[in-house]
Amino acid sequence: VQLQASGGGLVQAGGSLRLSCAASGRTFSSSAMGWFRQAPGKEREFVAAISWSGILRFYADSVKGRFTISRDNAKNTAYLQMNSLKPEDTAVYYCAGAGSEWRLRVGPGEVDYWGQGTLVTVSS
Repeated sequence: VQLQASGGGLVQAGGSLRLSCAASGRTFSSSAMGWFRQAPGKEREFVAAISWSGILRFYADSVKGRFTISRDNAKNTAYLQMNSLKPEDTAVYYCAGAGSEWRLRVGPGEVDYWGQGTLVTVSS
């Protein structure tokens, strides 16, 4: 599976952005999808994950209640809706896939494939 992330940009604090992750390959609909982020000087961290069916969703505590992960298997696309953005959300956001959402929750080492990243900058 190849992943192409898009939708990043510059936004003021309190604003919203929606990231998209377009996938190619036949296994998208059977793969768990997730989002990670990496801020300058920091390690890549888990943000959100969704099961292949879309029923199970998990979030990092830092984004819970503000971000929503979703997917459209008919379009081979996953999304991350980000609301009430804060300057500390500034990072490069990467979409990722794995065999299960549980593995994505473990961390970057459990990811099977990565997208190229899209930069989100939140100004104060």
